[in-house]
Amino acid sequence: MNNTVILRSSDRSRVLSQAVVEAAQRLKVNSTDLGAILGFSQPTSSRLLNQKYAIQEGGKEWELSAHFVRLYRSLFSLVGGDDELAESWLSSPNKAFNQQAPITYIKRVDGLIYACEYLDTHRATV
Repeated sequence: MNNTVILRSSDRSRVLSQAVVEAAQRLKVNSTDLGAILGFSQPTSSRLLNQKYAIQEGGKEWELSAHFVRLYRSLFSLVGGDDELAESWLSSPNKAFNQQAPITYIKRVDGLIYACEYLDTHRATV
């Protein structure tokens, strides 16, 4: 018997939206910064954070949202689940990010991808 669960598009949208909201809240990412990271307007990211907007599957917002959650999961793993330490890492200047705080760097698509790869690489060595 196959135990694979097939989620409808609306279910996947709800799950990713909730994951983004939780990651943003734990990292203390405000709606303006979240909008810049995910390519949303500030009002849309505010609606997302207030659970009045769901990320639509299949577009750039979906891909960027998935990478944002990936960044959080990698960072969470590296800091042993300490959200305060994760938030501090995100908001502190870092040599690996040209002395910028990663929160600034990840507002660009290439910066978000780089941050994910950077964290994944460090997670693999721990």
